Amino acid sequence: MSDIEKIKQLRSSTGAGFKDCSSAIAESKGDIDKAIEILRVKGISKASKKMSREAKEGVIAVSGDENKTSLIEVNCETDFVAKNEDFINFVKELSEINNSCNSDINNLKEKKMKNSKSVDENLVALISKIGEKITIGRSKTFNHDGTKNFNYLHTVVKDNLSKLAVLVSLETKDNSDNLKNFGKHLSMHIAAANPLALDEGSIDKDILEKEVNLISEELKTTGKPEAIVKKISEGKINKFKEENSLLTQAWVMEPKKKVQDILKELSIGDLKIKDFYRLKIGE
Repeated sequence: MSDIEKIKQLRSSTGAGFKDCSSAIAESKGDIDKAIEILRVKGISKASKKMSREAKEGVIAVSGDENKTSLIEVNCETDFVAKNEDFINFVKELSEINNSCNSDINNLKEKKMKNSKSVDENLVALISKIGEKITIGRSKTFNHDGTKNFNYLHTVVKDNLSKLAVLVSLETKDNSDNLKNFGKHLSMHIAAANPLALDEGSIDKDILEKEVNLISEELKTTGKPEAIVKKISEGKINKFKEENSLLTQAWVMEPKKKVQDILKELSIGDLKIKDFYRLKIGE
């Protein structure tokens, strides 16, 4: 077999560029197995050099069905790479594996992909081939008993890949079209309104404390009596809680009503919002 044929075979099996394959064949003196190992080591080296860069672009993929649904974020440096066919194919396959792993990223990285190499090995090879930092980001799986899951993808890049994704888990035995429509619209609402928590009592205490401090600083310069300032402060923080709790938010499709009002109007006795998760690239 000529060196050119070996380079072609090496490119086909590794996905590396012509120049890298040519150098590896020369360094290994024509031994393809050694050349593959050389490329693997070089790929790890290239990947490690790119890890100091920022990767704020990428896509989110959703996999599963109404009983078990997962989403996963894969980041890269540029929107151009986010639309790259090799990148997209990697994310699609990764998403399916992630659903089986229940979003356990450490376990996910060790799983084998279709080419019999681990996710981690494929990630290193992809970084080496594309030339950008690529990272596996945030992930979530909903697999609650007695629930039905719904999702919404906004700013779709391709197929089930997007820049913003929402998962919603509804607890109910109902399976009507009304429920399905509500699940879809609720997912869209969450994408637009970006609630911090399901209800006021579930908002992170650190976020509330930060908001209280911001309001206090804002009111210091008004010159109003302390009692008035306290009353205004309480009013502002209560409004903040209402506007950032899913159940008390104004329903995006009918702002005069709140989400909890729409929930009651459905007349599905056992219906509860079990959980939700909103993920946006760059946030």
